[in-house]
Amino acid sequence: MVVRLIIVLFFFSVGVFSQEKFIKHKISKGENLSVIAKKYGVKTKDIQDANPQAPTILKLNSVLLIPNTNKKVTAKKTEILASTTPRATLNSDQHEVQQKENLWVISKKYNVSVDELKKANPSLESEDLKIGQKLTIPSNAIAASEKNTKKNQNLEKPEIIPSTDLEVLVEVKPKETKYLIAKKYGITVAELERQNPSIKRKLPVGYLLKIRTSKEKANQEIKDTALASETQIAQSPVLTSDNKAATDEVKGEIIPAQNLEVLVEVQPKETKYAIAKKYGITVAELERQNPSIKAKLPVGYVLKINTSKEKADAVALVATPQINDSLAGTPQVADNSGVEKDTTTIFRVSNHSDLVNQLVMNATENIGTRYRSGGTTKAGFDCSGLMICTFNNFDIKLPRSSIEQSRVGFKVGTEEAQKGDLIFFRTNGRRQINHVGMVVEVADGEIKFVHSSTHGGVIISSTKEPYYQRTFTQVNRILQ
Repeated sequence: MVVRLIIVLFFFSVGVFSQEKFIKHKISKGENLSVIAKKYGVKTKDIQDANPQAPTILKLNSVLLIPNTNKKVTAKKTEILASTTPRATLNSDQHEVQQKENLWVISKKYNVSVDELKKANPSLESEDLKIGQKLTIPSNAIAASEKNTKKNQNLEKPEIIPSTDLEVLVEVKPKETKYLIAKKYGITVAELERQNPSIKRKLPVGYLLKIRTSKEKANQEIKDTALASETQIAQSPVLTSDNKAATDEVKGEIIPAQNLEVLVEVQPKETKYAIAKKYGITVAELERQNPSIKAKLPVGYVLKINTSKEKADAVALVATPQINDSLAGTPQVADNSGVEKDTTTIFRVSNHSDLVNQLVMNATENIGTRYRSGGTTKAGFDCSGLMICTFNNFDIKLPRSSIEQSRVGFKVGTEEAQKGDLIFFRTNGRRQINHVGMVVEVADGEIKFVHSSTHGGVIISSTKEPYYQRTFTQVNRILQ
């Protein structure tokens, strides 16, 4: 009987000793020795010494013995430490240190200085801050903290500001692009397509878009439209009893529009865009007047174009040959002495700057479209496919590959590069050109270009980037 009593007392004392000396911790997902050691304010080595049989790689739900540092550790406290949202204990004048807290964070929480905290807790001068440690907070700080909490609660009452957004109906005009419309109403192209899913593939002229925008943007656009209308439409006099005579005079001055139908033969390398611009009409109107050219524009085909007398006369005057100017047909280009010239195709356009801007906007509308080898549609582009699709939208045909495109137009120096030029590279250590983009901006010796990259899809890059600086080959001008 005595022996049994001694054995029971022995095991009881060992159990009490173990409970006092160690804490049992069940391993959770994502925990390692470093995380557990920090949680209990001990060193990793202490846990390893207390668990010599533990495997190097911890197993989920296995139990570790954690050296007890004379802190009252309860299951409730463990749950609090595991929580990702630390909270301050504002009971009386104490604060329990939470995970990821330091003296600066605690001082800000109670609106006191770090020095004041150290004065209230002298042990901080010689010891490091530990998780679960109780800190004394100066009483004036608690009052200030409670006051700030109440103040913040009052401030946090939501001020309900009514939405000033409006939904407007916008009709797509000829030559308008998604980029222009989105910019006009202060939204992105992606947002415009999200609001109007049917325009993701195409933007038909005359289509009514529903656009949700701010009241300010909508009002501004209404003002701009009204101003443009006033500028284009001649102001007619107000008819009153006092100015009937003036009205009669005005009626006598009305000159009916004198439109003519002219016959135009399609010349080699002429495009629908160039012809339409020359006679002051749109490509859509040119095709409406000549339905047979919708699919193709054959060289030598005779077009019937209904245009104003002024435009017809102006074109006839330009086309009249001069006796002494037998060499005038040679295109005048910028002097590129020292830069190799090609004898290949140059596309001549009547309104160069307008077309270039349209080309750039058309190409940049595809930013974000993924790379696709051999792709020439919005489902995915390769580098030359993006150029083909962009120029084809303006009836300018380019060859299929980047090496073939590098033979179109003529080379210009980097200092002469302009928007709309093609820029070429030899990438991946290739000996010949294998990549192409379109110049969208030139400033201070830096050329920015839009292209379809194998890694990023359609993006804008710069010749200042080391990769493109190293692989740059040439710039070609294909529009004149």
